[in-house]
Amino acid sequence: MTTDPYRLRTLESIDDFHAAFDVLRAAFGEDFPEAELEGNRLVFEPTRSHVIDHDDGTVAHAGVYTREVTVPGGVVPAAHVTLVGVRPTHRRRGLLTRLMTHQLRQIREGGEPIAMLWASEGRIYQRFGYGLAGMRHLLTADKREVRLNRSADPAAGRLRDSTPEQARKDLQQVYERVRAERPGWSSRDENWWGRRLADPPSRRQGCTEWRALLFESHDGPDGYALWRRKGDWDETGPKGKVQVAEVVAVTPEAYLALWEFLFSVDLTRTVQYGFGATDEPLRYLVNEPRALGERVSDSLWVRVVDVPAALSARRYAAPVDVVLEVTDALLPDNAGRWRLTGDANGATCTATTDAADLACDVADLGALYLGGTALGALVAAGRVRELRPGAVTATAAAFGWQRQPSALEIF
Repeated sequence: MTTDPYRLRTLESIDDFHAAFDVLRAAFGEDFPEAELEGNRLVFEPTRSHVIDHDDGTVAHAGVYTREVTVPGGVVPAAHVTLVGVRPTHRRRGLLTRLMTHQLRQIREGGEPIAMLWASEGRIYQRFGYGLAGMRHLLTADKREVRLNRSADPAAGRLRDSTPEQARKDLQQVYERVRAERPGWSSRDENWWGRRLADPPSRRQGCTEWRALLFESHDGPDGYALWRRKGDWDETGPKGKVQVAEVVAVTPEAYLALWEFLFSVDLTRTVQYGFGATDEPLRYLVNEPRALGERVSDSLWVRVVDVPAALSARRYAAPVDVVLEVTDALLPDNAGRWRLTGDANGATCTATTDAADLACDVADLGALYLGGTALGALVAAGRVRELRPGAVTATAAAFGWQRQPSALEIF
């Protein structure tokens, strides 16, 4: 009898942290200096991390962070999948499939209706039912070619410079006020704020340490930006860069004042921002949007783990009553016909034997889930099939939302 040389197990304690990251070092071909790992250690959850062991040691790993995420009209528990990798010497042996399948079953049993991740390569995770649910815009703006169309009103509030740690409570307060309305934004407990604000010198690449810029109205903090700068010169003079990590604003006045400052930092020529939303308001505040130098990339991938629980947990921008025929190769309990009924006030999703209006794979539900993917685009791609004439038109508006999904951090 042949014995399987690969043994899957769940980690037990924080002492296993380095075993997990050793796999990641090998899989991604990167060194992670000890100082850079401290933030990750804060949020590492050993009992939600699965590994595969071999005589060579630990050769594969997949982890989860326990967090919530804002979805259209609500907040749901979401397994934040992370730190997935297989040692190069053990690839092509089905280890990743084994890990991801086991992980999805554990997530479902734990009651989280969705899982989400940032993909190192999208082609990998589509195999496991993840759909592309959000995009991000990376901005590299030339300050000499772009100006804001209007200036902030000094009477609306004032800007205050601080260190992130000194301003931490204010940052948390503003973030929570905005997060409730922004699909794709994840919850942050104290450990997650510790990870977010971690700033080891090895990661600065010649930049200053992070600064916290707060906008304070008469009622208190209404916005903040996390930013830093990098000095540089050439024969024509200064050409420094402003690097922006987050801009979070409760009001339009706060948003405008923060960006006005970031575009006016002395001795800099470029403003870089890696987490712009598809509907980023900055685009509508400048005189030359082209000069923002936008580049689009994928961000959040969503996997619906429990179809009725997930679809009934979010809200819908227009009334919807549709029967979906869903396929799911990995979680067969999701397969079948589901009647979704809902609007902006609530929703239900139950099994039905009624004729289906639309047919799709569970990955397509993931793509639609945060409100950032047009149903019509999935139909045009041949991914969603219309089984009842008019069903797409009747359903498309319901899955949208007033703001596009975005994300401010890679987890």
